[in-house]
Amino acid sequence: MNIPEVTDLAQKGGKYWYLHVARATELTGRDRVLYRAFEMLPGILSIATLAAFVGLAFLKPVWAAYLTIVFSIYWLFKTFYMSMHLRHNFRRMKHNLALDWNERLNVLGKRHSDIVHMVIFPFYMEGYEVVEESMQGLFRAAWDPKHIAVVLAVESRAGKEQLETAERIRTEFEHTFLSLIITVHPAGVAGEIPGKGSNISFAAEEARKLILDAKNIPYEHVLVSAFDIDTVVYEQYFACLTWNFLTAEDPQRSSFQPVPLYNNNIWEAPMLSRVIGYSSSFWQMIQQERPEKLATFSSHAVPFPALYEAGYWQRNVVSEDSRIFWNLFVRYDGDYRVIPLAYPVSMDANVAPTFWGTVKNIYRQHRRWTYGAENIAYILFAFTKNPRIPLWRKIKAAAVQLEGFWSLATHPLILFAIGWLPIVVGGRGFNATVLSYNLPLIAKGFLTAAMFGLIVSAIISSSLVPRRPSEYTRLRSVALFLQWILVPFTMVMFSSIPGLDAQMRLLTGRYLGFWVTPKMRAPK
Repeated sequence: MNIPEVTDLAQKGGKYWYLHVARATELTGRDRVLYRAFEMLPGILSIATLAAFVGLAFLKPVWAAYLTIVFSIYWLFKTFYMSMHLRHNFRRMKHNLALDWNERLNVLGKRHSDIVHMVIFPFYMEGYEVVEESMQGLFRAAWDPKHIAVVLAVESRAGKEQLETAERIRTEFEHTFLSLIITVHPAGVAGEIPGKGSNISFAAEEARKLILDAKNIPYEHVLVSAFDIDTVVYEQYFACLTWNFLTAEDPQRSSFQPVPLYNNNIWEAPMLSRVIGYSSSFWQMIQQERPEKLATFSSHAVPFPALYEAGYWQRNVVSEDSRIFWNLFVRYDGDYRVIPLAYPVSMDANVAPTFWGTVKNIYRQHRRWTYGAENIAYILFAFTKNPRIPLWRKIKAAAVQLEGFWSLATHPLILFAIGWLPIVVGGRGFNATVLSYNLPLIAKGFLTAAMFGLIVSAIISSSLVPRRPSEYTRLRSVALFLQWILVPFTMVMFSSIPGLDAQMRLLTGRYLGFWVTPKMRAPK
């Protein structure tokens, strides 16, 4: 397979010159104005929606009350719809965990013996215990370690201690795998945002030269798993990934998405972290049942040829994990997709030394995730520049992204806060109506019925949690079930508010930088 050298994708005049555009400030003239308008769009839609509700509550409280009821009904049906997808993906995941994927590969023949898995672990200030556990996961995997190449991607700005950690890991594991290299991403590179995207892009290019080219490994045989440093693979992750790759309709035009389960430290994590962690996992499980809405997230896998042709992950964005999908979608004129694996990898729940530190870290993490709204401007701008993508694909992709970030920022606030304003500010005229009396009863009835979805979530989370360590009592298990009563609170505090925060930053041009989620682990 002949792959052209990566060109300067930022050079205007090339076919895909816009492929790695990140912000309006990188453009000039009409392009800059257009991109800036697209950046502002998510925030304008969300603020306009919330302002309209507040305005109606004062001016037309009856209308606002009816809209609150409509939203409650909508939320009820959406809850049942999502619960159905969650249950289905849970069953698929349990089934996939029970399969012998190596046996299934043997049925396909010897093609799988050519596949090499390149695993990139970027790390910044994490301790040895975190890195070592992730490496042990690779070692325990049911896959020939001589077909796994590991890249420890160190940030130079992290200092000497992190490099020493990487060297210690290399000393312990370098003879285990096909190759284990350390890359050191330089600080202060022009045009880059310090963070995961710039680090793993640098690491992937170094690995191409030092591993693939040095060992004459064909690029089309390589699958790259871009992991967070705390990602621990389940035993048959590589076999499952390989089987899905070899049986895909167009494997070189497909990314592969496992389910992130925040199980590594779930028993040690406070209740708030557990709810947030499993809520994030469940959202990904739901999305896996709707592959037309699925983009890559966090830990994911990409064929190396596609990654190379697209110039790797963007080095100048915060949400590089999802942006790489849109880079590839645009680069291949809409002929690119994400294949859900319905198979998990394990990661850390967000934990800090203190409760308020945990709250702060969760907020920052979710603000970074919801800053994925930056993809909307990129998608819309790229669609205006690429006439080869079918119009219906453009409309569908843009609509899904706009609706997703709009509903994330507005719906929880409407359901649990702003929607009740007519009762408070509606005045005597409204408060004297039957509707004023019935609004809380009707809305409460629909929202109570929607609690069925929380019961489903509680049951599934109880099934996914690892075995309870001996130092914890059964009360801890009960708490794992009862924690789901916090969901209405977490939806407002850690979905809507950070979502609005992210969108307001885009609206006002106060761009967000990359924030690394701290990983805490007790020394062994």
